[in-house]
Amino acid sequence: MSGQLDILQIQELLPHRYPFLLVDKVIECEPKERLLACKNVTFNEPFFQGHFPKNPVFPGVLMLEALAQTTALLTSQSDDQYGPGSIYYLAGIDNARFKKQVGPGDQLMLEAVVIKARRNIWTFDCRAEVDGQLAASAKIMCAAVAG
Repeated sequence: MSGQLDILQIQELLPHRYPFLLVDKVIECEPKERLLACKNVTFNEPFFQGHFPKNPVFPGVLMLEALAQTTALLTSQSDDQYGPGSIYYLAGIDNARFKKQVGPGDQLMLEAVVIKARRNIWTFDCRAEVDGQLAASAKIMCAAVAG
């Protein structure tokens, strides 16, 4: 499967559920190369009650989690060994940088680009953008375990 994925297809591939499923839609997927997804940030997100009530900011750690989920989706689309029933674990984060605050009403565009894959460990360059401006970036490693 490649191309676009809706939320129901994403739920077939990832075990995460509300409030921790942080990818709403896959917009583009080039297996073994790149995946572009989005997260629609709404004021109803449970963490905005405490982060921060008068100035809601999407937590940076959740941006990294959204990017990690994006890498898991790309891994699932890139190797026939992985797919429904497989589990994807965050194996590492390097060079994480946060450049722009993200808040309610923003659409977070999530991009993962494959750097390398060895056995079940995949390494990606990842970016999160809002309106074409970089919000966060990191090198993320994903470990895949076939289901």
